[in-house]
Amino acid sequence: MLKRTLLLILFLILSISLFSENDSLIFLENQFPCEGFYITGRDIPNDGGSGIEINWSFPDSLDNCFLTVLRRDEFGNNSVVATDLLVSSKQVRDVSSDEEPSRVKDGIKYYYTGILSKKIIDENLLNILKEKSYLKNGTYIFNNDTFYVTSETDAVISKASWFNLSRIPVLISLIIIAFVFLYYLNLAKSGKELYIRKINGLDAVEEAVGRSTEMGKPIMYILGIGYVTDIPTIAGLTILSRVSKKVAEYETKILVPSYDPVVMTTAQEVVKEAFTEAGRPDLYNKNDIMYITQDQFGYAAGVDGMMMREKPGAVFLQGLFFAESLILAETGHSIGAIQISGTTETAQLPFFVAACDYTLIGEEMMAASVYLQKEPMMLSSIAAEDLLKVFIMLLIIAGFVISIFAFGFNIGLFKNLFDHLVNALQV
Repeated sequence: MLKRTLLLILFLILSISLFSENDSLIFLENQFPCEGFYITGRDIPNDGGSGIEINWSFPDSLDNCFLTVLRRDEFGNNSVVATDLLVSSKQVRDVSSDEEPSRVKDGIKYYYTGILSKKIIDENLLNILKEKSYLKNGTYIFNNDTFYVTSETDAVISKASWFNLSRIPVLISLIIIAFVFLYYLNLAKSGKELYIRKINGLDAVEEAVGRSTEMGKPIMYILGIGYVTDIPTIAGLTILSRVSKKVAEYETKILVPSYDPVVMTTAQEVVKEAFTEAGRPDLYNKNDIMYITQDQFGYAAGVDGMMMREKPGAVFLQGLFFAESLILAETGHSIGAIQISGTTETAQLPFFVAACDYTLIGEEMMAASVYLQKEPMMLSSIAAEDLLKVFIMLLIIAGFVISIFAFGFNIGLFKNLFDHLVNALQV
């Protein structure tokens, strides 16, 4: 028994003398107590070359630990990027303003190592870790506290960059889009008639106004609860100009209950100008464009009450709508009015589709002014957009099919070709 004890003590002494370093720091090879952790670094583009973004991921069970990030350059010099970070922060930036500009410009390879600890690392231990030249997979044991050392990142090259190469696909897309738009612009200039798909809701404007006129009823135009700075409200005002001109030509009445005072004032000017263009400024009555309230459901109640009293023959709902959309559309449907709606709020579109006769979906509202004016130069942009939408849809379908049958394609080949292109541009 005594011999075994002496041999064990001798083995421990030899172990400490052979494997330990300063201040009882012991390095154990090939230990992976922290599986599922990774650390990555990448150059921050267009920042002069010295900024690097470092990201990491840990198992959730280790979120209560601290993280120290060390940097080693290609010359073997170690430095501390950050210490005592919260593991859950997931990211830190290494911005070294003291680097020599010439060296940063030429590019320096950096390797990052994450050290996970159960306590805050003191300065003495930090200095020991900085001096070590073999930061790699393993476990450091210091004063009975365990520090898990992760595998280091691949080399991260920090250098001044004129271009963000990760945005190359965006540049290619921009070139394609510009080419398509310029092509259709040339077609319009040459006098060629451009085809764009029909928007039934806009074609039905004359029908709705004519029906109300024949019935001796007014038209009601609702701009929703947006402000004059909202794009759907601006689009609604554009369509209001077209509707008002038809109203003036047919010598009928238009009511525009408004949610916002500024929108009300703008709508008054739009309607007045439309009546003047139609040659009937005498029919314009600014009191027909009135302010209701800025309470959402108070506005809905006020407009519904006006519908029930005035019984308009046509109701236009064009603008920004939220929860009040179905309340307004159902009331218009109940009085038998022909309804033309439009909004960019996708959550409200199903209600309009269900309760209205015609619905402008999303971007159809934005194209309304061009569609109604039929101006060739402006129509070219709509035609180009339609072509690009078809192209994008085909691209999505192709990607969907390839993703399903990816095992039958050498997808990695295309990725490798792109990676080689990026590397060539970086050299």
